[in-house]
Amino acid sequence: MPSSNEKYVLVTGGAGYIGSHTVVELIQEGYTPVVADNCCNATKGKDQRLPESIKRIKQITGKDVLFYEYDLLDKEKLESLFQKYKFFAAIHFAGLKSVTESIQKPMEYYDVNLGATINLIECMKEYGVTRVVFSSSATVYGPPQKLPVDENHQVGKGLTNPYGKTKFFIEEIFRDLAKAETGWHIALLRYFNPVGSHITGLIGEDPQGIPNNLMPYVSQVAIGRLPYLNVYGNDYETHDGTGVRDFIHVVDLAKGHIAALNKMDQTDGCQAFNLGTGTGYSVLEAVAAFEKASGKKVPYKFAPRRPGDLGNVHANPNLALKFLEWRADKTLEDMCVDLWRWQSMNPKGYEITPDPQ
Repeated sequence: MPSSNEKYVLVTGGAGYIGSHTVVELIQEGYTPVVADNCCNATKGKDQRLPESIKRIKQITGKDVLFYEYDLLDKEKLESLFQKYKFFAAIHFAGLKSVTESIQKPMEYYDVNLGATINLIECMKEYGVTRVVFSSSATVYGPPQKLPVDENHQVGKGLTNPYGKTKFFIEEIFRDLAKAETGWHIALLRYFNPVGSHITGLIGEDPQGIPNNLMPYVSQVAIGRLPYLNVYGNDYETHDGTGVRDFIHVVDLAKGHIAALNKMDQTDGCQAFNLGTGTGYSVLEAVAAFEKASGKKVPYKFAPRRPGDLGNVHANPNLALKFLEWRADKTLEDMCVDLWRWQSMNPKGYEITPDPQ
């Protein structure tokens, strides 16, 4: 039976890139994460039981992870976790996340992302769990009206893809919930562009197929998995024509979730926080930083803009510093060094055992 002394945190989508790094930080902070993930984007080992990321969390922390291969759309299974564990809080990562795929399959994104969230909220209400950290996105801002983007910027206007709309709609669900019912403590964390991996190189980003995000694309070209990088758009109104993004180290991002969790009871209702560095780098600057960190040349070709991409987006992260006492400490160089360590130790991602050197 679960111990009454444990501080259980339900982590939906905890086998994924950001989720797995957050599970490590939760364990190191003294929480007991309970991971629910349907493994639709997870690589499993030879025994086909646990996702490789979950196995490697044990290597990093020395702790077993409570893991359930459950889909949040299966409410019965989700409810069984609330029956088994008295959760302190939930961190909600689970959902489909590709901008490009969401344009091609909008109904699947609405069904999965909204349906999973509603099931989670209903279970939380039924079992009296009132603290939740939601994995949102800077995409909710749409095309920036001003830079840097702060939390008072309009949201939901001019959204260019269904993925971003699902994040906005879920934020609205949480806001309406907090208005209707007292006692909720909800943190909406708006990520900018996560990069890098754990310093051990054991866990990292392992996208299936050609990556949608820039830096894993860059690292896969550097390791030889892909022949060259497509740079989508060189005619933006930026200093070198390529898109500008606020890159944040995934470990800094994971620690942002811990900061939100630790401050939960000091924030009544629903509050949004930007998690970014406040500094924007162009695609070509990011490629140059990676080449320097890895010592590898990254050939690239310019390609047309992708539907849904924006030219320049970077954060004002001051609210997170003020209320959560959190800031991103790691530099773009740190991100690139750690990303290259992950990629060089895991040239085919989670498919093979990494070289321990």
